[in-house]
Amino acid sequence: MTATEMSTEMSTPMSEPAREPGPSPARASVWRVVKDQRKVGLVALALMVASLWIVAQVDTWLLAGCIAGGVLLGLVNHLATEYWLLKTITSGEQPTRRQMIVATIVRLTFLTVVAIAAAVILWPDGIGLLLGLAIFRLIALVMTTLPLLKELKNP
Repeated sequence: MTATEMSTEMSTPMSEPAREPGPSPARASVWRVVKDQRKVGLVALALMVASLWIVAQVDTWLLAGCIAGGVLLGLVNHLATEYWLLKTITSGEQPTRRQMIVATIVRLTFLTVVAIAAAVILWPDGIGLLLGLAIFRLIALVMTTLPLLKELKNP
């Protein structure tokens, strides 16, 4: 191979491999996220029902509603995070560190403002919203970590 043939070969852009006919790549949708996270959703529903059932026995319905609202707020945050991740993965783009930081800060700022505003407005029962958020975050963390630990354990 001569030098000119090599330079011509190197300068021509590589063509993409031919795609085989088949289903198109998955798209991000809220429905898909809800379906993928149904266990977390069911646990959140159980936590909301349990908070209403147990705390309402003491005749503090507002506190029970705030705890359930905190769990719901945590679930919405979890699903929003999962949706953003799915959208990023399916787009094929490589997110920059700045994009990830901005998305996280916006989501957590909204969550914090809503939670603290509700806690202040509904004080003292409103503190249950923060309790519900913390309980849900702990449960979601455990539910996310256990499958990862199982994967690491299997060779």
